[in-house]
Amino acid sequence: MRVEIWSDVACPWCYIGKARFEQGLAAFAHRDEVEVVHRSFELDPDRRPGDVIPVLDLLAQRYGRTREEAQGMEEHVAANARAEGLGYRTEGRLHGSTFDVHRLLHLAKARGRQSALLDLAYRTNFAEERSVFDERVLVELGVRVGLAESEVRAVLADPDAYADDVRADEAEAASLGATGVPFFVLDRRYGVSGGQPAEVFTQALEQAWQGRTPAPATASDTTASDTTDTAPTGADAAACGPDGACDAPA
Repeated sequence: MRVEIWSDVACPWCYIGKARFEQGLAAFAHRDEVEVVHRSFELDPDRRPGDVIPVLDLLAQRYGRTREEAQGMEEHVAANARAEGLGYRTEGRLHGSTFDVHRLLHLAKARGRQSALLDLAYRTNFAEERSVFDERVLVELGVRVGLAESEVRAVLADPDAYADDVRADEAEAASLGATGVPFFVLDRRYGVSGGQPAEVFTQALEQAWQGRTPAPATASDTTASDTTDTAPTGADAAACGPDGACDAPA
């Protein structure tokens, strides 16, 4: 069974949701038969590379809040992250275009290092005093997960490298009706949205597994939009929308 996860490195609920999904997967009896594929979704696709803003300033502007209120919003997300054992800085973080990060993640996917790079990029963005919007940092991260430095630099220097792959992922998310991330598609049959609790992911995996049926030998290919149903389990969960807004449910 394949699980595809649309997410963005700038999305705190994607960071938290990945940890919760992995906990849910660990409790799933058939976990060794699950292939996980990460797909691209930009929360701020119109932001130009190099246009970087402090996260607290962004939150204050986007929600019409004071900087102190924005700090409180970050503290709320941080508490959720820390409950999952994740590091989270509430001050000094930056927000910018993640297009280059996604392109590099597609290179890592081609080299079998995608999940490792995604974990490192999340940790760098949310827990460390460095920026994933700095090309030097991205080169370092790529090398740390085993990519050739020359190849990483070549991809970052060519804005067309893996650009079509990123756009294809985003177009597919739109065709599936994904209005926010993280967004999980299980076996091209079920969709689960948001950073759900770990047990919800386990239930979703079990339901998707039980609902599997062998495809007829003569069946024609179908698109994701033809085969993906609504979320099998779970209530509304925290997610980040296409306008970059990241909310938790009441």
